[in-house]
Amino acid sequence: MMESIQQFDVELFLKIHRGLSNGFFDWLMPLLRNRFFWSPLYLFIIVFCIKQYKKQGYYLIGVVLFTFATGDLIASRLIKPLIERVRPCNDLSLSSYIIHRVPCGSGLSFPSAHATNHFAIAVFLICVFYSRWKTILPIGIFWAAIISFAQVYVGVHYPVDVITGAIIGTIIGFICSRIFKKLQPEF
Repeated sequence: MMESIQQFDVELFLKIHRGLSNGFFDWLMPLLRNRFFWSPLYLFIIVFCIKQYKKQGYYLIGVVLFTFATGDLIASRLIKPLIERVRPCNDLSLSSYIIHRVPCGSGLSFPSAHATNHFAIAVFLICVFYSRWKTILPIGIFWAAIISFAQVYVGVHYPVDVITGAIIGTIIGFICSRIFKKLQPEF
């Protein structure tokens, strides 16, 4: 069973990584997975929350940071060392198929911390703001999903890595939103 899942994962990885290869994606996907590319969005969220919600905005930003830290801790410090899955770009059996679009790094692959962290933040913000702003749902999910997809496209994660990261992040984001709402029931 695990072998067939692994085989499917590799085949899907190659369909995305090589099969969708084009000049536009080669330019765009490395940007989308770069944390500095999203800095203006992160800054906007911080400024918006503080200006709009004053003291509650500081709590909100604090719980967003807690959400991010929790996702990163679980994905990078707990699960990755247990599973020890090699990144596809470092897998010797795939070396002739890899298109080097970004530096591979020496880290492990499963689960994707990018997917975990971004889904955690997105789901947290969706749960907090959905009653006020319904369009946050498709925007937040698309934002986290495109970053996760970019991880596969550039060759640093398998699809199962990002799907698992998305599931873990979704759970973390939901739990952290409940914590925030318990701490700030009037929000």
